[in-house]
Amino acid sequence: MNMLKDMNEALQYMEEHLDSDINFQEVADIAGVSEYHFRKLFSYLSGMTLSSYIRNRRLSQAAFDLHRGGGRILDVAVKYGYDSADGFSRAFREWSGVHPSEVKNSGSLKLFPRLTFQLTIQGGMDMDYSIAEKDTFKLVGIKKRVPIVFEGQNQEIMNMAGSITPEQREKLDQMRNTEVKTVVNASFNFDAGRNEEQGELDHLIGSITTLDADFREFDVEKVAAGSWVIFKIEGPFPGVLQETWAKIFSEWLPSSNFELREGPEISFNGDMSDFEKVYSEIWIPVNKQQ
Repeated sequence: MNMLKDMNEALQYMEEHLDSDINFQEVADIAGVSEYHFRKLFSYLSGMTLSSYIRNRRLSQAAFDLHRGGGRILDVAVKYGYDSADGFSRAFREWSGVHPSEVKNSGSLKLFPRLTFQLTIQGGMDMDYSIAEKDTFKLVGIKKRVPIVFEGQNQEIMNMAGSITPEQREKLDQMRNTEVKTVVNASFNFDAGRNEEQGELDHLIGSITTLDADFREFDVEKVAAGSWVIFKIEGPFPGVLQETWAKIFSEWLPSSNFELREGPEISFNGDMSDFEKVYSEIWIPVNKQQ
C-alpha cells in the first residue's frame, strides 16, 4: 500500500469536483481509509481542516474565473456551491480582501494552490512502538475543557493536576487494576483548529480501570475495546513527548498500515524525579486497514 499515493489521488478527485458536490465517502474510498481517518490525517498532514482546504480552493478557482471575466458573480457563486451572490461576496471578501467585482480589473490576484503530499525524512528519532488489543476500560478522574497547546507546559492542565486533592489521588490510586499503575492523561473531543494550535479539547487526568463502581465525584469516560498503537519513549520532559506526538501523525501514520479510530489519545509518565530522563508511553486508538 502507498498511502501518500492514495491520498494524492483523493486530492485529485476533490480537485475535479470543486464545481460540484464532493462525495466524501468516495474520497475516503480512493484513499483506502475511513472518512474519519481521512479527515484526521488530512488535517495532521496539511495543518488545516478538510473543509477549510476545499473552501479556499473553491474561492481560489472562483477568483481565477472572475479574473478571466468568466461570467456573472451569481453564476460563479452557484458554480462553487454558494446559494446567493451576497453569501459568496462576503466569503470572497473575507478571503481575498476585495469584492468579487473588483477582481477583473485588479492588477493582482490572490490564489490558493492545490496541495500534494510528499514524504520528507527529517532527523533521526527512534520510535519504539507495539500494537496491543485492549478490552473495554474506563478513564476515571477530573475532566475539563482546556486550550490546545503544542509546546511547553499547558498551564490549564497543570492547574487541573494541582486541584486534585490528596484524598482524590488516593481514591484514584485504589481504582487502578490494570497494568497501568500511574496517573494517565487523556485528550479527546478536539476542536477543528487543533493542528493550527487553536481551540480546545477535553482533558482528563486520572486512572485506567475496569472496575464497576460508584465513582461519585469523578468524571468517567467509557473506552471501547479495540487496537492501540503504543509508543514508548524516554528523554527530556515534555519536549520528547511533544515531538513524538507530532511525528506519530506526520510520519508514522502516513507510512503505516493503520488508520485512526475514534477514541481518546492517552499518555502517562514514569518516575518524574529527573525531568531530563522521563519514561513515557503514548496510546493511540487505531484500526488495521483492509
